[in-house]
Amino acid sequence: MIRNSELMKGIAPAVILKLLSERAMYGYEIIRLVNERTNGEFQWKEGALYPCLHKMENEGLLASEWRIVEGKPRKYYALTGTGKELVEEKVNESRTFCTALNQLLCFE
Repeated sequence: MIRNSELMKGIAPAVILKLLSERAMYGYEIIRLVNERTNGEFQWKEGALYPCLHKMENEGLLASEWRIVEGKPRKYYALTGTGKELVEEKVNESRTFCTALNQLLCFE
């Protein structure tokens, strides 16, 4: 499991953009998907996710709305037009970074 919160902060915007490009989601749903899709390697918590969501919303990348689901209010986040325009760029940037890092760390 990756415990370095600074690494998680660095990749969070790209991950959030990619996930929200699939559909609107509420915070806990994002956390659950990240934990599931990484087989537990990323253990995101509310304290790390919500500041990032709020920052991205303030930057105009996300919009939010409250919905009542099964009698409970949930705040759903969705990409704005600007957020949709950035998804591919941020995902490609992250992939390039991972490839370069892998080359550095695996160099013999």
